Amino acid sequence: MDDKERVRSELKGTTLRVYWALLKHGEDGAGPRDIMRELGLSSPSVAAYHIEKLRSLGLVEKTEDGTYAPKKNVDVEVVSDFVNVLGMMLPRFFFYSVLFTTMLITFLVVYPLRPDPQTVIALVFGLTAAIIFWVETLRVMRRKPF
Repeated sequence: MDDKERVRSELKGTTLRVYWALLKHGEDGAGPRDIMRELGLSSPSVAAYHIEKLRSLGLVEKTEDGTYAPKKNVDVEVVSDFVNVLGMMLPRFFFYSVLFTTMLITFLVVYPLRPDPQTVIALVFGLTAAIIFWVETLRVMRRKPF
């Protein structure tokens, strides 16, 4: 079994939740007690077990101050649809949704509504793109790994 298959098979349940929490902490890292409190685990040793499992998979590393942080440039299929922004895991589609919605609102503010073909086509394209990206954003958010 290659590394990707091994990661895919073992990154489930509580281990995945621990990895997700470490991703939210980013480079600052977190210790077993922090993870225990954040996820409501029964003891720090349970968090430590899952962190060590992640270390053996090559997904996290121990920092100089004793905390654990996710390694950079690790391709994990489960979280590839998300981006860490200021400690929040946001779906990649979210940025496109905001972009197309902003463009549509700007168009409506700058150009007055007229019943000519150019305005109707611009509205149809803008609305279609915004709706598609918002639907995809919500689908990815509902499909969170846990």
